[in-house]
This record gives sequence, C-alpha cells and structure tokens, in this order.
Amino acid sequence: MFKYSIVRTPAWSIINGLRSSDTGQPDYMLALEQHSTYTATLKRLGLEVKILPPLEKYPDSTFIEDVALCTKKCAVITSPGAESRRGETESLYTVLLGYYKNIEKITLPGTVETGDIMMDGDHFFIGISKRTNIEGADQMIRILEKNGMTATKVPLKNMLHLKSGVSFLENNTLLVAGEFKQTEVFKKFKRILVDEEESYAANSLWINGKVLVPEGFPKTRKKIESAGFETIILDVSEFRKVDGGLSCLSLRF
Repeated sequence: MFKYSIVRTPAWSIINGLRSSDTGQPDYMLALEQHSTYTATLKRLGLEVKILPPLEKYPDSTFIEDVALCTKKCAVITSPGAESRRGETESLYTVLLGYYKNIEKITLPGTVETGDIMMDGDHFFIGISKRTNIEGADQMIRILEKNGMTATKVPLKNMLHLKSGVSFLENNTLLVAGEFKQTEVFKKFKRILVDEEESYAANSLWINGKVLVPEGFPKTRKKIESAGFETIILDVSEFRKVDGGLSCLSLRF
C-alpha cells in the first residue's frame, strides 16, 4: 500500500515536450484540468499528496516519476537519459529529504529514467532502453542490493520505457503489451495481454487496491476487471501527446 505521493504541476512549456510521434500539441488548460483530476484521485485513494510547482524551463517536468525511484528503504535520484531533463533533479533532493534519510544518486555516464523501472515488492525490473543505459542500470542495482533489494535487467527494442508496455498490478499479475509478451522473465506471472490497438493502456497504475486505466481503452479495462481488479478511468489525452502516461505523473511510496 502506498502512503505518499509527489506530483508536479504541468508547466506551460509542456507544449514543447519530447514526443516520439506527431499526435498534436497538448492543450495546456486541459492538461492542467486532467492533472488536477489525477491528483484528486490519488488523494481519494488515501495518499498524502505533495504538489510541486511547475518548472517552466523543463517541458517534461510534470513526468516526475522519471527523476527518482522511491523504495521502502531509500530514494534514488536518477540521471535522465534525455539531456533536456537532467536539470529536473536539482530541486528534488530537498523535497525527498522530507521523507527519506537515505538518498542515493545515479551519476553520468550512467543514465536511468524510472519509467524503465517496475517494482515487484523488493525486486525491481530495469529496462535497458534509449533512456536507461547499462551503466545506469548497474549503478541502480548496486544501490538496491546495498539496501537489501534485488533487480533484473530487461532489454527493450521498441518501447520508449519498460512501463510503456508492462505494469505490475499486484497479486503476481502483469499487464503486458507488445514486445514484452515474449519476454521470458515475465512469463512466470499471471499476464493480462493487451491488444495491439490498445497498447497505450499497458501503462495502467495500481494504487491501494484500484487500477487507474487511461480513458478510451474498453477492451483493456474489461480484461483488468475480469482478472478481479476494480478500475478507475482517467483521461490523460494531453499527456499522451508528449509520450506520458499514468505512472509518469507521480512518485508513489
């Protein structure tokens, strides 16, 4: 169960955020509205939410998950693979001191974005992607092992991040899309397979007994509910335009 969450209000500059496809420019006011609904949902699910102010200099800074890993035993400030995002970490150390005594840091040439890290209890799966390199993953593994946790590296070929295509829903269950349907290490889990046309919904988010699912993916929602989970539908259309999803928008611990 999660007790705390940290979110960052979208900056107006989100309209210039990184994107891998041309799906249109985000509507800033609608993004603010969607972020507010997301934050209210976290509170409704019992989380104490800290809302950080926007960072106009960093268009992607609302995707706060990527810049820190918050575990039961330590926090780790990452080293984003996207060079334009590296300054986002500077102000986060002081914020995390309000929750953790033990704060570690990934350093260059290692790169890690937490969108590439999926937690299963005290074990972590770390995607090796365009944003997370082997050096960064190895640094993260050393930190986790030092603190009594373990990790497995998972290579990516097509997805932006690991959690773009696989999400842990608790109860030994994964939501899986695309290339990860064939990933051997995930075959030991109960798997909910996401149809190709709904692959974006693979980034759904378990929080305290409920699964947040992006709006517009009814097949995936039905599969999740058929597996015994209660769902909450949230519209994150404006964040999708800049390669963001439900998990990206918060730190949860």
